[in-house]
Amino acid sequence: MSFSSKLLITFLVCGGGVTLLRILPFLILKKFCLPKWMVEFLQFVPIVIMTTLWFGSLFTARQGHLPKVDWQYLTATLPTLVVAYFTKSLMWIVVTGVASVALFRFF
Repeated sequence: MSFSSKLLITFLVCGGGVTLLRILPFLILKKFCLPKWMVEFLQFVPIVIMTTLWFGSLFTARQGHLPKVDWQYLTATLPTLVVAYFTKSLMWIVVTGVASVALFRFF
């Protein structure tokens, strides 16, 4: 087996595994009715994930030092928060955040 066929098999197996892990929960949950408390709890998951990603990007940690603020991300947060307040749309929040960071990196 050559290197390229091993690589192709690896990509296919990993791609299949990732696809299965992302689609399988939807297929299973379509057949069950979740309790109301669980549905309410799961509504906070996207907010928590986005906050965790944002907070992880906002600070850079080094061992033995206090975390440093990444000012580029902090300034990009301001227009993103304004858009979040008015639209409450996760898509527009992400688009604004990415566009803000891109503009700050360009200038």
